[in-house]
Amino acid sequence: MDKTLEDLKAVILSYLDALHRSDAALLASVFHDKALYASTTGGDIRFWSMEHYLPIVAARPAPASRGEVNNGRIVSITIAGADAAVAIVEMTLLGRDFTDILSFVREDGRWRIAAKVFDSTPAA
Repeated sequence: MDKTLEDLKAVILSYLDALHRSDAALLASVFHDKALYASTTGGDIRFWSMEHYLPIVAARPAPASRGEVNNGRIVSITIAGADAAVAIVEMTLLGRDFTDILSFVREDGRWRIAAKVFDSTPAA
């Protein structure tokens, strides 16, 4: 497997694990410091910084502690260039089905999420 693809998959798996465990420190490590969080759920479009988003993750009950299975899966990864990529990821978390579009940048040889744009619906 291509090293770039392996590296991106590793970041995505850490992202999914961090959400499953509500581990804000691990989540912070996969996001770029200037990353953007955007939600379109229910037509309520919001844009947050990591400074706003990470404490929310840290304060919520960890899905893992509630017995939820980490069912996150990578739908697709597209390499857009030497230092840019995008992935679509799906998961069920805290009673909702999520589709996340993650944009990545590689800076100093390290892939990190530059933007997370997502929507969610009540779990099926």
